Amino acid sequence: MIQVLSSDLRRAGAIVTTRPPAAQDAVSSSGDGKITRELVLATALEMIDRDGADALSMRRLGAALGRDPMILYRHAPGKAALLDGVVETVLAQLHVDPADPDWAAQLRAVARDYRALALAHPNVVPLLVTRPLATPLALRPRGTLRPLEDILTLLTRAGFSGPDALHVYRALFGFLNGHVLNELQELVENPDETDDLLRLGLHRLPLGEFPLLRSLAHALAVYDGAAELERGLDILLTGLAATLSPLGN
Repeated sequence: MIQVLSSDLRRAGAIVTTRPPAAQDAVSSSGDGKITRELVLATALEMIDRDGADALSMRRLGAALGRDPMILYRHAPGKAALLDGVVETVLAQLHVDPADPDWAAQLRAVARDYRALALAHPNVVPLLVTRPLATPLALRPRGTLRPLEDILTLLTRAGFSGPDALHVYRALFGFLNGHVLNELQELVENPDETDDLLRLGLHRLPLGEFPLLRSLAHALAVYDGAAELERGLDILLTGLAATLSPLGN
């Protein structure tokens, strides 16, 4: 499923051009092979991409780095801090141009890049969605707050009031988080089946109770994440522009 989505992303042209440093690159950047925070987080991200967040531990991370796990505590006090750091590493690739005169176009570009990051790091998506909820705003890693600050700057420069700019940000990322979670979920039960109703397992649902859901089998089976994102953004941004017009417009 993820491979199909990734190829779809390439066709849509929404490719993230920056990547977090691979562990070996982080080693070379340290100059003398010392363990750095950058190296620790790059290796942790690689492990999560490969095995999922539940498989990450200080012991396994130390083994991957060829170091005593106790050394890692100089860079992160525990697994929770590691997960926060991984989220910060991924969000550092989400670039916002606060000076863009077209706020709606800039938010659309940010949304496409966020989806691209989600497809590149599907095992990190639950962390992107849930980690901020576990930490008070002022205690979160500074890098995770940068997109928020930049989007608020973009919108207030466009003439939105501070509270309205915050509302736009929350509406946008509420939509984006829901979209990527929906897109990354497994939709196909039997990929070799040609009948859409059977491919999705919807034939198991009683026709008398779920007639509409069963009738949408084809639409569900041909789900296009890029197209769904654009359609959702059209609805969201049009509604926001109509109800929260920038001051003076």
